[in-house]
Amino acid sequence: MSLDHVSAPGVVDDPTPRALDLSLDQSERGARAGRTARAARRRHLALVYTLRVALLVATLALWEALTATWLDPFFYSRPSLIWDKLVGWFQHGTAMGSVWAQMSVTLQEAVIGFALGSVVGIVLGILLGRARLLAEVLSPYIQAFNAVPRIVLAALFLVWFGLGMQSKIATAFVLVFFPVFFNAFQGAREVDRNLVDNARVLGASRLQVLWSIVVPSSTSWILASLHTAFGFALIGAIVGEYAGSTHGLGLLINQSQGLLDSAGIYAGMLLTTVLALVAEALLGLLERRLMRWRPPAVTATVAAI
Repeated sequence: MSLDHVSAPGVVDDPTPRALDLSLDQSERGARAGRTARAARRRHLALVYTLRVALLVATLALWEALTATWLDPFFYSRPSLIWDKLVGWFQHGTAMGSVWAQMSVTLQEAVIGFALGSVVGIVLGILLGRARLLAEVLSPYIQAFNAVPRIVLAALFLVWFGLGMQSKIATAFVLVFFPVFFNAFQGAREVDRNLVDNARVLGASRLQVLWSIVVPSSTSWILASLHTAFGFALIGAIVGEYAGSTHGLGLLINQSQGLLDSAGIYAGMLLTTVLALVAEALLGLLERRLMRWRPPAVTATVAAI
């Protein structure tokens, strides 16, 4: 027997290259399918963004047309007047100074309130979610505090902390804390009991169970609440500034209302909306980074909430 036909132990020779050809064909078909799917996804996104822009343009055009013929622009303003107001603010500033300074103050209040409210809400929500007795004792007090109208708290914080940033941060904190707390609490309650029992059987401590099982299992609940929490933080900052302040977009909107300047009110609302959309985009990036360990379908579902 010729040595050319001797194979290494455990290796089966393929007498024909057909298997290799089939493998290459399957790989090529998979790559082609992936390119086709990505191209279809890009076309879909292009269509979505085109329709969004078309809807926005149509809405603004209709608004402009109605205020030119039927609606009184003194009360309803019009897109062209709002644009002129924004251009004037950015070029010449506002009555309180640079519009960038007003946006910076509001953003600082919202970010600090959002960070504090999120951290405290997550920690207390997870801890009370795992401590059933303590949760039952504190439940009526938490519900009662949550039932207090936020505008009343804003007025109270104004008395306590004055016109500075502290009162606005406190209002933003309260608005952020409760949705984050309740989501973290529910996420900690929904952890698979069998998974926790198995970890304890293997010798995991309470802290290890909390950090390795409870926190990851609650991540989707927490991230879902954070998407709306920053919007609440901005609302808290604006409401606090509206109640009493020396700087900020809320004060800018309040002064525009006092002057019956509807274009100024809309312009302040637009700037607030832009800040919220930028924050939402950053939170989306953070969510995708933190949820890499989840299956793609689950991650997409959470992002769509």
